[in-house]
Order: sequence, then structure tokens, then C-alpha cells
Amino acid sequence: MDFWQRYRAIDARDTRFDGQFFTAVRSTGIYCRPSCPARTPKAENVTFYETSAAAHEAGYRACKRCLPEAVPGTPAWNLRSDIAGRAMRLINDGVITREGVDGLAHRLGYSARQLNRILSHELGAGPLSLARASRAQTARTLLVSTDMLLADVAFASGFNSVRQFNETIAEVFAMTPTALRATGAKSGTRRGTGVLEAAPAALTLNLPYREPFDPGIFDFLAVRAVPGIESARISADGTRTYARTLRLPRGTASFSVSFNPEGRGRPLQLTANALDLHDLPALLSRVRRLFDLDADPQSIDDALAKDPRLAGRIPAVPGIRVPGAVDPQELLIRAMIGQQITVAAARTALTQLSAAGSPADVADAELERLFPTPAELAEHGRALLRGPQRRIDSIVSAATAMATGTLNFDYGDDLESLGRKLLPLPGVGPWTVGYVAMRVLGAPDVLLANDAAVRNGLKVLPSGAGLSADFREVGPWRSYATMHLWRAAAKPVAVRPSRTSAGVGTHA
Repeated sequence: MDFWQRYRAIDARDTRFDGQFFTAVRSTGIYCRPSCPARTPKAENVTFYETSAAAHEAGYRACKRCLPEAVPGTPAWNLRSDIAGRAMRLINDGVITREGVDGLAHRLGYSARQLNRILSHELGAGPLSLARASRAQTARTLLVSTDMLLADVAFASGFNSVRQFNETIAEVFAMTPTALRATGAKSGTRRGTGVLEAAPAALTLNLPYREPFDPGIFDFLAVRAVPGIESARISADGTRTYARTLRLPRGTASFSVSFNPEGRGRPLQLTANALDLHDLPALLSRVRRLFDLDADPQSIDDALAKDPRLAGRIPAVPGIRVPGAVDPQELLIRAMIGQQITVAAARTALTQLSAAGSPADVADAELERLFPTPAELAEHGRALLRGPQRRIDSIVSAATAMATGTLNFDYGDDLESLGRKLLPLPGVGPWTVGYVAMRVLGAPDVLLANDAAVRNGLKVLPSGAGLSADFREVGPWRSYATMHLWRAAAKPVAVRPSRTSAGVGTHA
């Protein structure tokens, strides 16, 4: 978007652009979200920034009226596969807090000085400032949504000391933490949230997102849920809930996400249990990725609706999401098991394999185990897996490579680097790489053309005569087209999946 496109967006107070850029006003010294209800500033007083950190660096403070930190993140970090986009995915996952700037730079293959120069040029702020802005956003969320002690909020947000926390909140928001918390009480955002008395490390938070939101992502996760590790249910009032155990940098935890379409305001809630508070930023980042909450669904739907094959589905299924992954290594194993077999068969195989996982000490009676680590899979996989020996060898080989560090990939990869790392593995083909890219990297432009369910979905859609078979017309949103094709294939009688080559999958 150029300056005037952005200016028209703030003049219209368009909520779609909240979090995608920030408006700084020289005459007031503050920055706002695009939908701020305040009077539209004069164009000559406005500067637009890609990140709130850039506005901080330029000396601006957050608007007390619109609270620009209380918005979904930008979808650009998945759309962009450059160093800036890859860095932001890792920063949001808390890498700088855990490993410092040197650790982030090493993961991206640059020196710390080079990385600082690239991010300052591309995003208007260096890695430390970007991480600081991320901490401030987490702190604001906790302050207005929970009753946690201020010291707990400080450390849960990634700050090294209460003093650093106080100084940052004062500098970014021009308010004390106590005053910022009071804004949540006034707006009602703290209703129904807070620390659970029975478990000091358990808390409930509202998850911001852009409308519309298709709850079908809960169905996607439900049919693939591995008993004991994941659970999914629909309550009598229509609330959908997905829960699971997982490993985080400092320990294990469990979480649940609930969606009530009839709920007031934003009906999507996260409840985290048995959580080391230092892991909260990583958990928030991964849950947001799992439910694709930083997507811009209106822009995506507008692009997809231009294709006659999909035009009829968009009004029926608005705001479709691409599910992410809370553990990249786990997702690779699930993808390798799921290729060439049905979703139900893959779930059965994963349930058998889950016996290798460690017990989970969480409150939810339905969640009793953690997904096996690569080391556990390498040790016990052969005894638990069933099927062709070549397939078992491939899965155990991949687990061994991850356990020994020979194979290392994460949210900071791009599609090219992911392919270089995964394709040499036996049993891994283009389908596997594409599926992992969709779910781990959040890559928005992947069409799994050889997927059996995609082919079945195409049979249900109107004829695409004269249109490209690879849906290039809807780029860069072909991952969302894939989700629509999977949804379309779910209704008719399933066709047996092709077994012609490794890497042809059924999206398990």
C-alpha cells in the first residue's frame, strides 16, 4: 500500500488494517491503529510505520484511546519469505528472549550486525526494539485481561526485571502498569478472565483476530486429534473447544482454545494450564499460528472469489483459515505418517505411536501424554509403527536426524530452505514439503495439487475451463484455496487415495 491508500484506510477507520501498519502523528507525538476513532489527522502530519517498534524508535507513544497494541498481528510475516519476515516469526516465538540477537542471527545465517542493518532498513527498528515491542504487547494483554501480580506479568512478558518492565510500559504507553490495567477494567475486557485460584500458572485470555472467522478450523483439528494428546468437543451451547499438551522452551504445558459464535465481542478464548510463565510469549505466538489469527480474511476472500471455481464457496465459508503447528518437528512426523493413507488411518497410526510419549502432568483428564520427542520416536518407533517397512524406516530416519541435530528446521525457514532440508530425506516428496510449509511456516501460496482430497474437491467445484490447473490466478493465497478444496471434498464419497509416489498425501 502506498501513502494515500493507507491514508484513505485511516480516514475510513477500516479495522481490516489494524496491526498491518501504524499511524504516527507528528503534531501529537502518538501513534494509533488505522481504525482509531479520533479525528483523522492532516496528511502532512502523518507518517506510517510497518511496526509499532519503528514508531517507538521514532519517539512516538501509543494512543491511549485506541491502544494500537491490542490488535492481531500482521499477516505479512507469513507472506514475506525474506529475512525480515523470517526474523519476525522467530522474534514473536521468543527467540531473542531465549538466545539473544546472536542466536537469532545464527538461525538466519547472518551476523548480528548484518541482521540489525537489514531489519532497521526493512522495518524501521532493530531486533532488540522489535523484541521489546513484542514484550510490551504481551504485557498489555496480561495487564488488561488478568489479575496476575505485576511482577508475574513482567517476567511472563519476557522482561528481565520489574524495573525494565515499568520503564518500557511508561515509555511505550505513557502510563504506569496499574493505570494501563485500569483501561481493561473500564472497557470490560477483563470480564471472565484472570488467574485461576487453583493453579497460579493457569490463565485465560481473549485472542484478537480479524473478522470473519470460520470455525471449520476446529473441525480440521478435531478429526486429526490424537487421543491422550489432543481433545476436541462441542458443548450444548455450540461452543467448540480444542485442547492439547505441548512442549515449550522451559517446560511442558497444556492449553485449550474455545470459540462461541454467539459470544459477546470477540468469542475466541485461550486457557493455559501448568505453564511456566516465561513460556507465555511462545505459547501465544504458537496458538495464534495454529489458528491463523493474524490472517486478513477479507482480502483473502476477495481474491479467491475472483476465481469462478471458488466464487460460490466464499459466501458459504467466509474467513477460512490455514491451520498452523505448535511443534515443527511433530508436524513433520504427522505429515510423513499421513501421506498416502486416509486421515482416519493416520490418526490410528499416530495413536499407536503416542505410546512412546512421556506422561503429561496437567489438570485435564482427557490429556495424559505428550507427543513423543524425536529421540523417543527414534528409540521406540519401529516397535509401534505398522505398515510397509520402507515407510517405517523413513519415519525413524527422520526422527533420528532431528534427535541428533542433523535435521534442524523451524519457523524461521522459508520454502526454499525447507525444501533443501527435507527433500533429501527418504520418503519425503514435494507434497510433504508443501504441507509442512503451509502449517509450520504459514506459507500462504501452496497448492497441494497431487493431494487426493484436493483432486476430489476439484470434482465438486464448477468447471475451470480456461483457468490454470494450479490456481495461479488466486496467488498468493493458494493455501487458502487448498483449504476450500479439502472442505469441498469432505462431503462426497471419498475416493481411494493414489499410491503412485512418495509424498502424495491426504492431508493428515
